[in-house]
Amino acid sequence: MPILRLKDIRAMSSDERTKKLDELRTELVRLKTMIQAGGSIDNPARVRELRRTIARILTIESEKEIPEEKKR
Repeated sequence: MPILRLKDIRAMSSDERTKKLDELRTELVRLKTMIQAGGSIDNPARVRELRRTIARILTIESEKEIPEEKKR
Protein backbone atom coordinates (compact mmCIF):
# COMPACT_ATOMS: atom_id res chain seq x y z
CA MET A 1 0.00 0.00 0.00
CA PRO A 2 1.49 3.34 -0.99
CA ILE A 3 2.47 5.86 1.62
CA LEU A 4 0.71 8.60 -0.32
CA ARG A 5 -1.70 8.11 -3.15
CA LEU A 6 -1.31 10.07 -6.36
CA LYS A 7 -4.51 12.06 -5.87
CA ASP A 8 -3.38 13.05 -2.37
CA ILE A 9 -0.04 14.28 -3.69
CA ARG A 10 -1.74 16.28 -6.44
CA ALA A 11 -4.09 17.85 -3.88
CA MET A 12 -1.16 19.17 -1.82
CA SER A 13 0.29 22.60 -2.33
CA SER A 14 3.85 22.92 -3.52
CA ASP A 15 5.04 23.83 -0.01
CA GLU A 16 3.30 20.79 1.49
CA ARG A 17 4.89 18.54 -1.12
CA THR A 18 8.31 19.98 -0.33
CA LYS A 19 7.84 19.38 3.40
CA LYS A 20 6.63 15.83 2.83
CA LEU A 21 9.55 15.19 0.48
CA ASP A 22 11.99 16.28 3.20
CA GLU A 23 10.29 14.02 5.75
CA LEU A 24 10.39 11.01 3.43
CA ARG A 25 14.03 11.58 2.48
CA THR A 26 14.97 11.85 6.16
CA GLU A 27 13.20 8.58 6.95
CA LEU A 28 14.86 6.88 3.97
CA VAL A 29 18.32 8.01 5.09
CA ARG A 30 17.59 6.76 8.62
CA LEU A 31 16.53 3.34 7.34
CA LYS A 32 19.51 3.05 5.00
CA THR A 33 21.84 3.95 7.88
CA MET A 34 20.31 1.21 10.01
CA ILE A 35 20.80 -1.30 7.20
CA GLN A 36 24.42 -0.22 6.63
CA ALA A 37 25.15 -0.56 10.34
CA GLY A 38 24.17 -4.20 10.12
CA GLY A 39 20.89 -3.87 11.95
CA SER A 40 17.63 -5.28 10.76
CA ILE A 41 14.59 -3.18 10.11
CA ASP A 42 11.00 -4.14 10.85
CA ASN A 43 9.70 -3.68 7.33
CA PRO A 44 12.25 -3.93 4.52
CA ALA A 45 9.58 -3.12 1.94
CA ARG A 46 9.29 0.33 3.52
CA VAL A 47 12.52 1.39 1.78
CA ARG A 48 11.05 0.59 -1.62
CA GLU A 49 7.80 2.41 -0.83
CA LEU A 50 9.72 5.47 0.35
CA ARG A 51 11.75 5.55 -2.86
CA ARG A 52 8.64 5.23 -4.99
CA THR A 53 6.74 7.92 -3.09
CA ILE A 54 9.69 10.30 -3.39
CA ALA A 55 9.76 9.65 -7.13
CA ARG A 56 6.02 10.30 -7.39
CA ILE A 57 6.33 13.63 -5.61
CA LEU A 58 9.25 14.70 -7.80
CA THR A 59 7.36 13.68 -10.94
CA ILE A 60 4.31 15.73 -10.00
CA GLU A 61 6.53 18.70 -9.13
CA SER A 62 8.13 18.54 -12.57
CA GLU A 63 4.71 18.20 -14.23
CA LYS A 64 3.63 21.41 -12.52
CA GLU A 65 6.74 23.23 -13.80
CA ILE A 66 6.33 22.23 -17.46
CA PRO A 67 3.17 24.27 -18.20
CA GLU A 68 4.76 27.31 -16.54
CA GLU A 69 7.79 27.04 -18.83
CA LYS A 70 5.60 26.82 -21.94
CA LYS A 71 3.93 30.12 -21.04
CA ARG A 72 7.23 31.98 -21.32
